[in-house]
Amino acid sequence: QQVAAGAVSFRKCTPCHNIGEGATNKVGPVLDGLEGRHSGSIPGFNYSEANKKSGLTWDKATFKSYIADPRAKIPGTKMVFAGIKNEKEQEDLWAFLTQYGPDGKKK
Repeated sequence: QQVAAGAVSFRKCTPCHNIGEGATNKVGPVLDGLEGRHSGSIPGFNYSEANKKSGLTWDKATFKSYIADPRAKIPGTKMVFAGIKNEKEQEDLWAFLTQYGPDGKKK
């Protein structure tokens, strides 16, 4: 149920991000294998210096604070998105994203 709700929320992300098998970078990087990944580390994506130097490792708490207000969490990020303030929606989106491993396959 949480994953299904997260899939609906992810529609907000699809103009810029891909996820799943065969995903490629768009305006934003692919989101496969997000949990435990270091910010600014997807090969072939042109990250901002701020993102590359943020030192963030993606976990639920970091993701929630980032997605609530990306530009506050990483000043200088290229991500132009107002954010998702609703905590349940943040949790649902995290559940959806973390079902995908680094290879884009569902765990």
